[in-house]
Amino acid sequence: MLSQVHYLVRSKTDGQYLVARIPQENNEKIDQYLLLFKEDFEALSYLNTHGSGISDRFSVESIPSTQLKAILQRWGLTGIGLVQDPLIPRIEFLLV
Repeated sequence: MLSQVHYLVRSKTDGQYLVARIPQENNEKIDQYLLLFKEDFEALSYLNTHGSGISDRFSVESIPSTQLKAILQRWGLTGIGLVQDPLIPRIEFLLV
C-alpha cells in the first residue's frame, strides 16, 4: 500500500486539484474530496469525457500514497474520492 501510486488532476492556471464538492444537509458547509485515479489514462479519460472544452487547462500528476495526507491537510479537504469508473463516473468517497 505504501508504494501505491495515484493520479490526480491539477489546474495549470491556479494549481488547485480537481475535487468533488458535496454540500452537507444543513447547506452551511461544503465537503471537498480529492479525486484520485488508479491510472493516468483514467484521469485523461475523465477529463476528455466531462471537461472536453477545458481539458487543455489541466494536467495529470502522479503521487505516492504516502503524500496524500499532507495534500489533504494543506488544502483543507475532507477526504478522497476514488474514481472507479471515469466515464459514468462512479466514485467511492472516503473520509480521512
